[in-house]
Amino acid sequence: PCVPQLAALSSQHLENGFLSPKVASKDDHHGKPQLRPSVITFPWQRRPSAGRQKRDWVIPPINVPENSRGPFPQMLVRIRSDQDRDIQIRYSITGAGADQPPNEVYSIDPVAGKMFVTRPLDREERSSYHLRAHAVDMNGNKVENPIDLYIYVIDMNDNRPEFRNQVYNGSVNEGTRPGTYVMSLTANDADDDTTANGMVRYRILSQSPHSPIPNMFTINSETGDIVTMAAGLDREKVSQYTIIVQATDMEGNLNFGLSNTATALISVTDVNDNPPEFTSKTFSGEVPENRVNIVVANLTVTDLDKPHTRNWNAVYRIVSGDPSGHFIVRTNPVTNDGMVTVVRPVDYEMNRAFMLKVVVSNQEDLASDIQSSLQSTAGVTISVVDVNEAPFFPSNPKVVRFEEGVPAGTTLTTFAATDPDRFVHQMVRYSKLNDPASWLSINVTNGQIVTTDVLDRESVFVKNNVYEATFLAADNGSPSTTGTGTLQIYLIDVNDNAPALVPREAQICERLRSHSNANGNSINITASDADADPNVGPFIFELPTHPPSIRRNWTVSRLNGDYAQLRLRIQHLDAGVYDVPVVVSDSGNPPLSSRSVIKVKACPCDEHGDCTVAGAVAAAGLGTGAIIAILICIIILLILVLIFVGWIKRREKERQTKQLLIDPEDDVRDNILKYDEEGGGEEDQDYDLSQLQQPESLEHIISKASGVRRVDERPAVAEAQYPTRPTLPHPGDIGDFIHEGLRAADNDPTAPPYDSLLVFDYEGSGSTAGSVSSLDSSSTGDQDYDYLDDWGPRFKKLADMYGSGGDD
Repeated sequence: PCVPQLAALSSQHLENGFLSPKVASKDDHHGKPQLRPSVITFPWQRRPSAGRQKRDWVIPPINVPENSRGPFPQMLVRIRSDQDRDIQIRYSITGAGADQPPNEVYSIDPVAGKMFVTRPLDREERSSYHLRAHAVDMNGNKVENPIDLYIYVIDMNDNRPEFRNQVYNGSVNEGTRPGTYVMSLTANDADDDTTANGMVRYRILSQSPHSPIPNMFTINSETGDIVTMAAGLDREKVSQYTIIVQATDMEGNLNFGLSNTATALISVTDVNDNPPEFTSKTFSGEVPENRVNIVVANLTVTDLDKPHTRNWNAVYRIVSGDPSGHFIVRTNPVTNDGMVTVVRPVDYEMNRAFMLKVVVSNQEDLASDIQSSLQSTAGVTISVVDVNEAPFFPSNPKVVRFEEGVPAGTTLTTFAATDPDRFVHQMVRYSKLNDPASWLSINVTNGQIVTTDVLDRESVFVKNNVYEATFLAADNGSPSTTGTGTLQIYLIDVNDNAPALVPREAQICERLRSHSNANGNSINITASDADADPNVGPFIFELPTHPPSIRRNWTVSRLNGDYAQLRLRIQHLDAGVYDVPVVVSDSGNPPLSSRSVIKVKACPCDEHGDCTVAGAVAAAGLGTGAIIAILICIIILLILVLIFVGWIKRREKERQTKQLLIDPEDDVRDNILKYDEEGGGEEDQDYDLSQLQQPESLEHIISKASGVRRVDERPAVAEAQYPTRPTLPHPGDIGDFIHEGLRAADNDPTAPPYDSLLVFDYEGSGSTAGSVSSLDSSSTGDQDYDYLDDWGPRFKKLADMYGSGGDD
């Protein structure tokens, strides 16, 4: 860095090109030399009166060791100006570490100019500082230009090497040569790597296991690269090595350096250095003839390479003994065994045994430097087991050609089967399996096919001129086996079906129209024939000569070989349905003809030549009166349906609405209020009107315990027995009669809820009238009932009966 000029310092002491912070001055009281701090002065300024200036000096950096133990603050240098002899100077420092973060690492005495470090420094946190020193007078005026101070933190070995991982994983192929690179380990040291404090060296502390030698690997002391040191790596013997690696700083000096360790796990990778080998030189098995996809022999091998890898997976190949490819050898993915499998059926009559030669190898080729013998080979003997084979038809399906119409009893062919079991004499019997039309029979012993009915090409059982039937051939072996054969009879067509007219119904206008509407006056007709070419079209269409009215009213003209046109010859034809016979002939040899009738409906047509709706009805035989009657019936039916729907909705609405038993205009509350003179006024008007409404169900009332009941509909139960009023009541018995009637009414389930005896059984505590129970009765003596006249018109009848008229 650029540093300012400095005057000559007579008291400075340079060491190795750096400014030492202290120099020896004098002995202390113990006789040891003391260090006095260096003094840094500001350079001289050019003055107008003087003709010279101070010499320039390069201010060396100030070196401060990290992790100093103090005491703090520790003085580093002293800053002074030559002008402090004339005026009072104030000193200050600025920059990172003083008045900028990190703050207050360095400080200065503003009067004496002594600069201090206030705490231990850490080079790994900050390795250098750049400060500026300032000198001002008491008024704050600059008296010197600022000078740059560079402070370097001297590194100490206070950090151990640190590995990035505690465990490293690497791999190396087995059988590799010495010097093969395996892996690298790296350790970082936070100390200065330009000094011995940060220079790391590596070495291997231990290897486990020691097989085949204890020093199978070595490590580059500077880079940390691990390489093989000796040959003999064999995965089948040792699959993994554990290496302890030590990293030491101070260039590996174990006395002064700091160390750390890490573990390297080295896996020995498998290579195909072990070929598979058969456990036996010969194997055997047996196979039933005509069977496929079955395992007939199992071949076992051994392979020392890593299981379930390409170096271990076995591949089997048949090199001789099976020229027709009846067998293949599949590999069992779990056990690595070879499974000899039949892929093509074998025939005992052709081969009774097979001698196979099988070789085995791996999916991966053997390593190039592996000295190996030839591929492992084994012989496999497969015996064929004879089984009873089913007879077979040499020609299947077998096709024969005949004209249709062959009569019953005709011999068509001999459908014989062959028994493949040539070394065993067996009898073959024939039977019918499927004969859709039951036209055929087969001879049980020789397979001769004979017709039992006429063969008809036009039958629904014939598809594309072919009739198909299936037959069985069964031998008498143990167990018995059967073979199936198909016989296809191709039927040649014969002209045995007359053509039929198409269509059978049509419409035509009752009047001839102009040429533009000619479509309404003609009918296009054709014919259908069940026969095949050449026994079908072109067809010939003719009108019969009888009756003569046919040719007088109608005419037929040929359009092409398959179509003709039927037209109305006369100008007008009454609306209705007419039967028009037409004779159709095919082109067979000899030709066949048929007389067909087409029903033609003559109807009024519109201007486009289309039959109108009214015309179609008229053509169907209905008059105007019948049409009107039908329309009226439809209207009446719709009205009845609407009425019925409305009635249903009204019934539903009435069912969902609760009706009172009485009309609202006859509400009983008005009648009750009229008799308020019998009770205590307001206290007599507390009535439960819910009893007057129609209940939705009577189940909760019928199931109620016996006692006082109130319903709005008369229950279907026996009525209560009320006491009989005596013809000549005795005055003394009137009270008993009233109480008995009241009791009967309270327990009567058929009594209406507005019965006066029930509604007014309690007349209130404030009633001025006495209770009915106040009517006293006595069995002896006369009683005066004249006071009943004062009770109002309601009791006038009682007064007349029991009053002064005693001679009644």
